Order: sequence, then structure tokens, then C-alpha cells
Amino acid sequence: MEWLDHGILLSLRRHGESSAIIDVFTKEHGRHAGVVRGGTSRRQAPVLQPGAQLDLIWRARLEDHLGHYQAELLRSRAAAALSGRLALAGLNAVTGLLSFCLPERAPHASLYAKSEQLLDLLEHEELWPLAYLHWEMTLLEEMGFGLDLSACAVTGASRGLIYVSPKSGRAVSAEGAGDWASRLLPLPPVLLGEGEADDAEIEQGLRTTGFFLEARLAPSLGRHPLPEARGRFVDAFTRRR
Repeated sequence: MEWLDHGILLSLRRHGESSAIIDVFTKEHGRHAGVVRGGTSRRQAPVLQPGAQLDLIWRARLEDHLGHYQAELLRSRAAAALSGRLALAGLNAVTGLLSFCLPERAPHASLYAKSEQLLDLLEHEELWPLAYLHWEMTLLEEMGFGLDLSACAVTGASRGLIYVSPKSGRAVSAEGAGDWASRLLPLPPVLLGEGEADDAEIEQGLRTTGFFLEARLAPSLGRHPLPEARGRFVDAFTRRR
């Protein structure tokens, strides 16, 4: 068995004396693990860094075997990740959530494309938080927990939407919320593609996406809690305000 693909390195762990098992989010084969011979050597160490964009050849005797990777670096993101605390926290949040959420060997082409685009913005701190929030929305959508923000779940109105139902993931207007407003999640304009998309709005948006990641997606996978890296990114973002 053999295939060629591109992928984003999510994690690496030592295997034997000098090899490594890498977990990669690939374009056409989803999250896929494999062994890299000499993966912990001085030559390979700079290549096999989390977030790196890799050109991959995977080989195995049978399809369900772990198999071996031949990996060449297409694009390193190590320097970008070290450009600031927010960048490093963001990279760790993305790779941590992908490792946590993605099933093995199931393609997610749209999420892959969005993940690659997001990681290419690491050095652009002014763009990263908004791009990251949109990426979490895509992650929820791909995992089957997308939010429906098109109209109020109660009144059907498409205007005046300021809340999200924690139960259904649908938008709710001020009129539709009534006495239940205190139990609903915020729907800042940034989640609707409107407004100034300032840090306060992005923080509200992360609170809402975080709820669905923690209370809906994680239980569906039988895993708790979310990776700590996600919380560290939100803390780093909040502190910069």
C-alpha cells in the first residue's frame, strides 16, 4: 500500500531508539499516523515540528497497518510560532483540537483547507484571533455541531439576533429570548460577519464556540476535557486586551 499527500504535523512521539510516530492531518486521508525512521535525529528534528507543512509518502504492507512515512518539509511554521506568545498558543490550540476531534483516516477537505490557511496567518497577530474564531466555527460544522445563525429559533426573524441557544445552537432575537435571556449564549455581530470584529466581540464569540466544543462536541467523542491548549490560547488573547 502506498499513497502521496500533503499534511500538517499535529504531534510526534519517540518510537524505539531513533524513530518517531507522527500524527498528521492530511489533505486527502484525514488524520493519519505513521512511523518516520530516524525521526528524532538531528537532521529530521527541524523538519518534524508541530504545525509544519509536509510532503508525505506513506507505505505499509496492508492498509490497516501503522505504516511508515517519508516526510519532506514544504513549509516550516516554527519561526512564526515563536514570533509571539499569542502565535505559539494559537498553534498549540489548533494542533491540539485537531488531534482531539478528528477521527482517524477520515478526510475533512474543507477543514484541512481552512486549517492550512489559518496556520499561514500565524505571524499576523492583528488577523489571527478573528481567523481562529472562524476556524472554530468550521470545526464545529465539520464535526456535526454547526451553529444555525440564519434566523431566530423562536420568531423566525432574521434581524435583531443577539443570542445563541445552548441547546439547539440556533440564533435567538431579543424579542424571542424573553425571560430566558440570562440562560442564552452571546451572539456578537462578528459571528454574523458584521460589526467591527474588535477583541471584545471575538472574546464573546470564543465563549460561545467554546461552550459547544466543551458541552456538545467533547461528550459526543467520549472525551473530557478539551485540550488545555485551547484554554491557554483564550487566556493569552484575553490578556492582550
